Amino acid sequence: MTLLQAIIMGLIQGITEFLPVSSSGHLALFKALFHVNTDTGILFDVLLHLGTLIAIFVVYYKDIWEMICEGIAIIIDFFVNIGIWFHNLFSANKSAYRKIVNSAYRRFVMLVIVSTIPTGIIGFLGSDLIEQASQTIFVPGICLLVTAVLLFIADRVRTGEKDMSTTSYGNAVFVGVCQGVATLPGLSRSGTTITACLLSGMERSFAVKYSFIMSIPAVLGAVVLELKDFHIAATPSSDLIAYLVGMLVAAVVGYICIKTMLVIVRKKKFLFFSVYCFIIGTIAIVAGCMTL
Repeated sequence: MTLLQAIIMGLIQGITEFLPVSSSGHLALFKALFHVNTDTGILFDVLLHLGTLIAIFVVYYKDIWEMICEGIAIIIDFFVNIGIWFHNLFSANKSAYRKIVNSAYRRFVMLVIVSTIPTGIIGFLGSDLIEQASQTIFVPGICLLVTAVLLFIADRVRTGEKDMSTTSYGNAVFVGVCQGVATLPGLSRSGTTITACLLSGMERSFAVKYSFIMSIPAVLGAVVLELKDFHIAATPSSDLIAYLVGMLVAAVVGYICIKTMLVIVRKKKFLFFSVYCFIIGTIAIVAGCMTL
């Protein structure tokens, strides 16, 4: 992989990860059309996602920090309750248990955990299928058409009022399943999950926040799974430099696109992206059929 290819793919990742046009689909199309070879499998894709993950941390650092603090408090209260249980078991003076989910951010933490479970299951079971689907442009083309339909629906969903305090755990499961399915190349993760959030009745700004923050455990999990068997010595230094540059480009561009996405969702401006995905998906399907 050349440095120029890495920069271009970083731009593609940064733009398409947060704008609802499918980063995986565009990366698969770019690789297929320009015969880009990444010898480390999906390592470079994971690093590009890590770059956009950095962008999420920068934009939502206050929410994420609050969630980290509340997550630690949840763990502490859980073990305190275990201690209270043992105390009550052997004592006549019964102590009251602590309420674990006692704030909006603690509920947000639990919602993200609930969403992550079905995403992780689907991603783990379908990992081989996803990698195979990325090697052709036919599957991403079909999934881009599905993305176009989802974005068309998103603009027409009635604006809800649910936030981190009122979103149900059933909603969290539904959105998590949609995120798991959206690992298919061509299905926009942000477009799919934001549409799922809106269909669940979430307020539009919160739908964007939920979509992006809930991607953090999924991306971190993918990074760990991919890097655990990776040996840095096996990768040429020139490739590593290109990979890191691509990741940095994805982070910077991703930050800009998150800010853009907030405006798009609030003002219901998905139609352009819906038409774009339909056109690109159709072209990909036609090109894929010609190569069969």
